[in-house]
Amino acid sequence: MAKKYAFLFPGQGAQAPGMVKDVAEAFPSAKKVIDDVSEIIGLDMTKLLWEADMETLSRSDNSQIAITTASLAIMAALKDKGIEPSAAMGFSLGEFPALYAAGVLSFENVIKVVRQRGLIMQKVCEDIAAKNEGHAPGMTAVLGLPPEKVKEVVSSIPDAYAANMNSTKQTVVSGTFDALDKVEAAAKEAGARRCVRLKVAGPFHSPLMQAAADEFEKVLADVEFAEPKIPLFSNVTGKQAKDAKEVKESAVLHLTHPVLWTDEEAVLESIIKADSGNEWSVLEPGPGKVLAGLWEKTEFGATLPAIPVNTVEGINAL
Repeated sequence: MAKKYAFLFPGQGAQAPGMVKDVAEAFPSAKKVIDDVSEIIGLDMTKLLWEADMETLSRSDNSQIAITTASLAIMAALKDKGIEPSAAMGFSLGEFPALYAAGVLSFENVIKVVRQRGLIMQKVCEDIAAKNEGHAPGMTAVLGLPPEKVKEVVSSIPDAYAANMNSTKQTVVSGTFDALDKVEAAAKEAGARRCVRLKVAGPFHSPLMQAAADEFEKVLADVEFAEPKIPLFSNVTGKQAKDAKEVKESAVLHLTHPVLWTDEEAVLESIIKADSGNEWSVLEPGPGKVLAGLWEKTEFGATLPAIPVNTVEGINAL
């Protein structure tokens, strides 16, 4: 019986000052990843990862490259331990380290693409804020209501969109600052347990990001996307990605379309269940433990937990 691993890569909001510092100090391969990223984009990633405060890290132009770098550094350390993915999926931004893990994008290309994606999205978010008296747009997590009810709530509020289908009791809404205020009030009135404004810089995965999608499509025009070498899953379709063409198209649609995370989890679960001849583990190689928490709520969660992997101790425990 072979050992197989499914990698779940986190998205924006997972960032934290000092992330993966201990991993880089313990694993030269992880430190090399950070140094290589610094050279490719001309930015001191050790300073950004380990010295920047939370406010700085939460900007899209910083958080996207920082989280991606952290995830790839952890991947390098895991590879030193003989642990490589047999399936990969990423939440929002996390799709890009997943593309690298699946062999779709080269290391250099994934770094260049993520860097441009973050810069473009930050600019669009600042433009939206400027049109709303400086009030920054963003996202809020609605807890305790089914997705259908959240969609009903936002349908009557302009500039608000159900963006991330995280679980049967958690849906994230994107919108302008004023729209999110209205969503939070309406959701609580409808019975939501609570609403949590997320530490992200914009209204991601909604039509408000169309200008960013248009610019990002130009960035990707000449970037080579290879066929996935392992099962890879799409936020846009909620299914396993079919080929390189679909993956490239989805990378653009990704900015304006919801994240169908619960659908992806179900597909991965079905693959694991069908592969009864092998032993699977589910890992979250990146900062935070949000995806492990969401996986815990799935059918497999109780018997096959997802393990957050973002410290030396966690890596060595595998």
